[in-house]
Amino acid sequence: QSSAGFISLWFTADSVSVSLSGVHIAQMMYGCEWDDETGATNGFNQQGYDGEDWISFDLKTLTWIAPTPQAVITKHKWEREAGRNEYWKNYLTQECIDWLKKYVDYGRMSLLQKTPSSPVTCHASGFYPNKIMLFWRRDGEEVHEDVDHGEILHNHDGTFQKSIDLDVSSVKAEDWGRYSCVFQLSGDKNDIVTKLDPKVIKTNWGRTEIKRDGGGKNTFLLIVLCWIISLYHFVVI
Repeated sequence: QSSAGFISLWFTADSVSVSLSGVHIAQMMYGCEWDDETGATNGFNQQGYDGEDWISFDLKTLTWIAPTPQAVITKHKWEREAGRNEYWKNYLTQECIDWLKKYVDYGRMSLLQKTPSSPVTCHASGFYPNKIMLFWRRDGEEVHEDVDHGEILHNHDGTFQKSIDLDVSSVKAEDWGRYSCVFQLSGDKNDIVTKLDPKVIKTNWGRTEIKRDGGGKNTFLLIVLCWIISLYHFVVI
């Protein structure tokens, strides 16, 4: 989650065990926090048992806090395991923060188009996990027609990528601003929205500086240049 530069990432896990006294539920929640304005970080590991707080990790002292007498034995046992505490310190202060920064960086999408008549592709890459939603929206409503969904594919670094095409052949130039591509990562309430703007679309053909409407000064100069070359070729022959 993010708010005013403060971003956090957390994971939860539940397990159920059956004993002679009945069914018991163990819960774990761990994650990290990063302030992208100040650079401050923090991490946590909280565990519960049968719906009650059981034990939690103090990142500053590398000790475990036992809020109930029943957890004191576990507290002393885990504090003697230096490897366990160093693992959580490394994970919460480095690995988790690295993933968190990747989530922020990978949240930026690209709009691609092969030719002026091709669909516009909204491409998102590098996200993790793969529980995401990627869709086109018009005037705030999801678009289902003239849309082609691509599959979620693997990247070499363990992250994922996905694309979705929008056929713009019937979309008037003045209506382009009504469309946007939306990326939603599971567990994050903040959508990443990229408006359909010709200025941000990456193309190969765009490098020739030929205008989208097929006209303009650059097109005229290109035609004249071709005509001169053809005329020169004809005179030489």
